[in-house]
Parts: sequence; structure tokens; C-alpha cells
Amino acid sequence: MKTLRRTFLRRILAASVLSIALAAGVTAAPAQAAAPRAAALSPQEQSIVARVEEYLNGVRALQSKFVQISPNGQQTTGTFYLSRPGRMRLEYDPPVKDFVVADGSFIFYWDGEMRQQSSAPIGSTLADFILRKDIHLSGDVMVTGVYQAPGVVEVSLTESKDPGKGTLTLVFEDRPFQLRKWRVLDAQGLTTEVALLNPRNDVQFDRNLFYFVEPKKGSEYGRGN
Repeated sequence: MKTLRRTFLRRILAASVLSIALAAGVTAAPAQAAAPRAAALSPQEQSIVARVEEYLNGVRALQSKFVQISPNGQQTTGTFYLSRPGRMRLEYDPPVKDFVVADGSFIFYWDGEMRQQSSAPIGSTLADFILRKDIHLSGDVMVTGVYQAPGVVEVSLTESKDPGKGTLTLVFEDRPFQLRKWRVLDAQGLTTEVALLNPRNDVQFDRNLFYFVEPKKGSEYGRGN
């Protein structure tokens, strides 16, 4: 399970989907999924996308417990912090010591078991979609699907210039309208889901929370002082 969790984070950071399949113990990599295409949106769907844009641009801070469901069905829990623009942190609950932090320019991943750090520019990851100062679901972001059911709204997104990299699906509850989960579908057809539990927007953070600091041996997470 630890290997699978680490490889999920690495594919977001480095988009190395081949290493995910190998490290997850898959003997034969699944066939590469067809690149998604932009959806022809109806007026109603365009209205939904506009509502999602308005909501996302209104969220400047968010904190929530989360449950992550990996492609093999394994579950892990932790805490998610968001401070727009550009800052984010995911910490897994003990005994896991892995964490991810975005400082406005880069996303850093700390492998607590290996005590190794890796990083990537935010703009090269799917996280860029929700960390921007001004969120527009058009241009370099392509809407590939809109789904609405009683109480639920889903919008799927990908990069216009590289749609084969993967798809991010944001899932909202309708009343009140708020983000409740997201799914990442990578180019190999593997899906990881993160569900938010009791998200809060009335929060303030110490900016040091969003800087990468290598944890001292014996400590759980690296945080700025």
C-alpha cells in the first residue's frame, strides 16, 4: 500500500505513469487510454461550468480531512489544506509520514519511508487547475464532460495542449454548492479518488505551512518554523 501511495503522488508530480504501473506490482501495463476530447456543451452545461468557476474563484482557503482511494481500492486518510493562489498541502495520518506541499511555484513530495524529496513546477501538474489565481475552465484547460444528478455536479478537465496526460474530475454537492471530492484518471487508465470530509472555508493558515522543510528524523512532517 505504501508503494502504491507513493507512486500516485509521483505521477501527479512528474507524470511518470509507467513507473506507477510497475511499482504498483502490475505485471503488464494496461493499454493507454484514448486522449479525451473537449465536450460540446449545452447551454445548461455551460451554466454549470460557469457556476463551478464562480465557486472555485471564491474559495481562497479550505481545510478538510480526506479519504484517498487508490486504484486497487486501498484507503488512506489525512488532512488537506488549500490557500489560493498557489498553495496546498496534503498530510497523511500516522504512521504514514509522506506529505505534499505546494509553495506557489513548485510542488514538493516527501517520501517519509525513503526520506527523499522530489519536486515539479506547479504548472506541470494537474493541481495547477485549482491553484491558479484566476480559474477559467477554458483556453489551456479543456472541459471534457459535465454530469448532473440530484444533489451532485461533476466537471471533468484536462490540459488542452496535452489531453493524454490525464483527467481531473471535480465532484460537488449541490446544496450547499461545495467541492466534496476529486478523481484523477491517468493515461494508463488508473483512477485515484480523494473525498473531502467536513470541509471548512472559515480558516486561516500560517504561511509557513506551505513551505517545504525536510523533516528531522523522528518527526512526522516538515513545516517551516
